[in-house]
Parts: sequence; structure tokens; C-alpha cells
Amino acid sequence: MKRVKKFKMTTTRIIVLGFLVGILLGSFLLWLPVSSKNGESISYIDALFVATTSLCVTGLSPVVTADQWSYFGQVVILFLVQFGGLGVVTFTTTVLLLLGKRITLSERMLIQEAYNLDSISGVVKLTIRIIKGTLLVEACGALLYSFVFIPEYGVLEGIWKSIFHSVSAFCNAGLDTVGSLGFIAYQTNVMINIVTMLLIIFGGIGFPVWWDVLRVGKEVIQKEILLRDAFRKMMLHTKIVLAVTATLIFGGAILIFLFEYTNPATIGNLSFGNKIMASLFESVTLRTAGFQTIPQEGLTEASSLLALLIMFIGGSPSGTAGGVKTVTMMILILSMMAAVRGDNEVTAFHRKITDNYVRRAVAVIVVSVVALLVVCMALSITENAEFLDVLFESMSAIATVGLTRGITSTLTVAGKLIIIFAMYLGRLGPITMALAFNAKHYEGKKTMAEGKVIIG
Repeated sequence: MKRVKKFKMTTTRIIVLGFLVGILLGSFLLWLPVSSKNGESISYIDALFVATTSLCVTGLSPVVTADQWSYFGQVVILFLVQFGGLGVVTFTTTVLLLLGKRITLSERMLIQEAYNLDSISGVVKLTIRIIKGTLLVEACGALLYSFVFIPEYGVLEGIWKSIFHSVSAFCNAGLDTVGSLGFIAYQTNVMINIVTMLLIIFGGIGFPVWWDVLRVGKEVIQKEILLRDAFRKMMLHTKIVLAVTATLIFGGAILIFLFEYTNPATIGNLSFGNKIMASLFESVTLRTAGFQTIPQEGLTEASSLLALLIMFIGGSPSGTAGGVKTVTMMILILSMMAAVRGDNEVTAFHRKITDNYVRRAVAVIVVSVVALLVVCMALSITENAEFLDVLFESMSAIATVGLTRGITSTLTVAGKLIIIFAMYLGRLGPITMALAFNAKHYEGKKTMAEGKVIIG
């Protein structure tokens, strides 16, 4: 008789199942009449959609958040966004710490694996630092938002909107409670634009980059190193993240500014200064944030194509953003450049990147492209919409961006289920999903005879 293998709860499986349980629980709470402003239950498919978009910090929604949800419903959404932004492992560890529970060795190993750390030393302290850092940045964001929202909505409502949007922006969720226009209503508001962009960037660059920048900054302040040497002293990961992030943000903003300069449907009617701000905001929010100050359906085809590329890349590892990640794309580009030059090694900032990382980057990119094509194909069958709108929606879901060209509210039930799956897959990552239920674990390496193939 064949022995049945024991189903081992690995870190990956815990994350996958944790998100699934969170979505189902959140959808049930949002389905309750108390969650709706009118006191009537929303359809379960819409409740499931909103729970998924909240927990997967995406931002796509078939309903207007401000019009549909009561304060109870908005609290549920905010809780899901915070949970999704921090991740299952970090959030669970935080709850255990708040309850005064001791973090066991297995739980420490869980944190280590979730954050891809080299050892379990200091993992609990790292989690505490992440929580404190998150709450501090979100509190600062809420405080700055309050200078706009309190005068406009009153003290209590203004404070609530400030907290909600600070958490939503930092977690790159893109959900707002300001009405059907969203942040388009604040297109020329400097405070809203700057605070939102900073929160999106801080959340998207990843926590390891925070600590490394703070470490180097402390050394500069203490005069252990010169300011001009600060970047050189940072980790390779930090250098890649900062370099790619800056290139995407400013390069994207310049191109959007040029492509949309005379487009009356987006920034054509704005003043020169506001055109610059709107272009910069669009470039930042495309990095999986989901807020918009210009209607996406009004973008030119050139800008739409650029938007698809930026959305696909997304944010950085160990942050709140989605996409294939900046480091992944950079490794792929560096690998391509090395192949063109005939170099045997892939290097960045005078450091070698091992073949293992290159293989992972290729795997993530290929699997993500395949997932995108499958979702886009399926959505093309179920929806009666323009191809560009369908592709944009598919990319927005897979990369957990949350921007739409106006078709989210018109999706069929089948279309909503496809987008729900895409958001879930996009937040966890196709590779994570594949590994989660793979019972086979191989030890060591298999060496085989080399074979020749022809490339190109």
C-alpha cells in the first residue's frame, strides 16, 4: 500500500492559505448589511471582489468606496489593507507579541524564510522595527493629510479620511473614500500629491532598503564616512532598488509629460507646473499604487504602453508594492547586457550576481508574462471591451496596481472572478503559488552531460 505523504505547512503555504482565509473572512464581513451605507447586503461576488482587492492591496473596485461602505465596512477594508500590506507572517507575529506570547524557534524560522534572511538572529527585533516604522510613516502621512481633510470634512471625518488614505497609500492599495472622482478632485492640490507620492515610494522600496539607508545615514552623521561615499557603502540590493526606482519615476514622468502635454483629456488644460506634478504623480502611482489624478482612459496610446511597462515592473522586494519587482527586472537586463557583450559573469556596481539569482529572475518574468496572457485572454472572452482596456485591466490586477480604464464596474460575474484570481495570484506571486503545493523537495544537485542548442 502506497504511503500517503504528510502535508507539510511550509512558509509559502502558510502565506497562501493565510491570504485565502483573510479574503474569505473579509468578504463575509463586507457582505453583512452593517457594512453597507444603505443597510442592505451587497452581492457576495462584489464583497469578495472588494475583500480581495483590499487584502491584495490592489485598488480595483466594482463599487465606489465612499458611496457604498459604512464606517464599519471602511474599517474592515482598512484592516484588510494593513494586513495585506504587512503580510501574513509579520501581521501574525505582531499579534502574538501584543498578546505577550513567546515567539518559538519555528516561528522565528518562519520570519527568516518570509524575509529571505541569512539567519534567525534578530528576526523578532526586525519584525518590531517593521511595525514601528510602518506605524510611524503612516502616522506622519495621516498628520499631513489632516491639513487638507479636516478643513474640508470636519474634525472627526477629516481624521478618519487622513488615517484611511495614509494606510492605503503606504500599503500601495489605491482605495480612497473621497468619492467617484477619487484623487482627480485633488489634481492640483500640492499637499495631497506630495504626501501621497512619498507614502507610495516609502512603502514600495521595501523595508531592507529603509534600514540600509538609515545605517549609512547614521554613519554619515557620526562622520564615520563622507557624504560622497554614502551610496558606495550601501548594500548591492539597496543600490539597485534606488537606481531603478529613481530611473522609473523620473524617466516615466518625463515621458508622460511629453506624451500628454497637449492632451486635453489628461493634463493638456493644466498649468505648466501642474502638468509636471500630474506627470510625476502618474509615474509614481503606476508603480502599483492605484491612486489617480488623471483619468486612465484619457491617456494616449504611447502613455498607455508606457504605463503597462511600469506596472509590470512594479515596486521592490520586501515592500508593499506588486509587480515583478525592480531588482528582478534589473537582473534580467544586466544578464542580457552581459550576453550581448560576451561576458561570462553578470555584474552590478562591481559585484557579481550569481547564476541562481539570474535563473530566478528569468523564472519570475516568464511565469508573470504567461499569467498575464492567460488572464488577458480569459477576460477578452468574457468581456465586451476594447483590447487595450482589457490588457490594462489584466495588468493592473496581476501587478496589483488598481488603475483602470473604466471597465471594472462593468465586469461580468465571470470577469470579476477572473480579476479576483488575478489579484490573488499577483499579490502572492506566480512562483510562490506554484511552490506552495509542490510536495517534492530535492536535496543536492543533479549533474548531467552538457548539450548544445542554438539561440536566436
